[in-house]
Amino acid sequence: MSYQLPGLSALTKPGLLPGFRVSKDQLTTIVPIAVAAALSTYLLTRYFSGQSSPKSKVNPSINKDSPKVVHSFDIEDIGNKAVYCRCWRSKKFPYCDGAHAKHNEETGDNVGPLIIKKRND
Repeated sequence: MSYQLPGLSALTKPGLLPGFRVSKDQLTTIVPIAVAAALSTYLLTRYFSGQSSPKSKVNPSINKDSPKVVHSFDIEDIGNKAVYCRCWRSKKFPYCDGAHAKHNEETGDNVGPLIIKKRND
């Protein structure tokens, strides 16, 4: 026993125009082209938006006027333990202030600090 609501037989299927038909051969041509176009658009959008986005740069703000940011430390001056930033977001750079936690949450990254400890022999 089938039940039909009055007036539903007049409705067309969503997305199809009355009298419009697509054969299997046409679908095998249209679908791969549509998928390739969508994928290309997605990849190009990600590429170009990533080029200008400050979140895509490793170093968003530290010594931007310098061609290369380098820090050097004498191992004797470190003491028993030193914690250095590797996410480039620390306000106390080159020392870690825990800014990587927010960076990781926003970007899905998993970066943490570099910890150097003296061995107690």
